[in-house]
Amino acid sequence: GILMSTKKRLCAIKGLSEAKVEKIKDVASKLGEPSFLTAFEVCEKRKQVFKITTGSQEFDKLLGGGIESMAITEAFGEFRTGKTQLSHTLC
Repeated sequence: GILMSTKKRLCAIKGLSEAKVEKIKDVASKLGEPSFLTAFEVCEKRKQVFKITTGSQEFDKLLGGGIESMAITEAFGEFRTGKTQLSHTLC
């Protein structure tokens, strides 16, 4: 999704004048996807998502079928628990 911020908050940042904030807003509005999608549009977009296997059927089950495409997935845990191995497998 697109990170949203109010004009007032942006103007409070040192070095950002109201004119600069307007320019940022104009450029951001021209970048790719709109900030509002209908439920139908979200549903259609979700149809494009696929799952990537982790190499473990049990782990894939825990994840609801694997690692989702079009998403950011974070792996964290204790030292030597397989985070790097998982990353290598996914690559």
